[in-house]
Amino acid sequence: MTAAGRQRRETVRMQAAELFEQKGKPSEVAQHLRVSLKSAYQWHRLWRVGGREALASHGPSGSRCRLSPRCLEKLAGYLEQGPAGHGWVEDQVWTAARVATLIGRKFHVSYSVSGATRLMHRLGFSPQVPARRVAERDEQAVTAWKEATWDEVKEPGRPAEVTSASRTKPGSPADRPKDVPGADAAALRS
Repeated sequence: MTAAGRQRRETVRMQAAELFEQKGKPSEVAQHLRVSLKSAYQWHRLWRVGGREALASHGPSGSRCRLSPRCLEKLAGYLEQGPAGHGWVEDQVWTAARVATLIGRKFHVSYSVSGATRLMHRLGFSPQVPARRVAERDEQAVTAWKEATWDEVKEPGRPAEVTSASRTKPGSPADRPKDVPGADAAALRS
């Protein structure tokens, strides 16, 4: 959740506390603040036990970052250098698995692939998915084949005039041909 989202949630909870202090019922609070009834009842229960302080934020949830701010700066620098600078020469793509490996190598801290993804997003990077290509692929031959052969072997698509994008309802039974399969069932329904 973003800092703005956490701030909004905190503001709404404090508004709920004010309404509870004014003898507002959870159902009224939910409607007034446009939150779920379940949230309003949970907040009301917390408020009854611990007052306004019980609804105050206790900071972001989840585990804290295992890298110090200085290490995060170093990691951002390593990511800027690119994968080739750290031994991945096949392609210039930072995958989450590579970043998790890099963190382990440089900082001796174990991160999961999903944890590395979240950390990359926090630093302003996004993991990339490498293109799976055969090492022996000849790009010139592929391009030549596409230009010379592809138009000959691809199946033709439907002509535009054959299809329709509008909804239609089936015609009346009187308009249907009599010699098609199922015509006798249509006659029974009419």
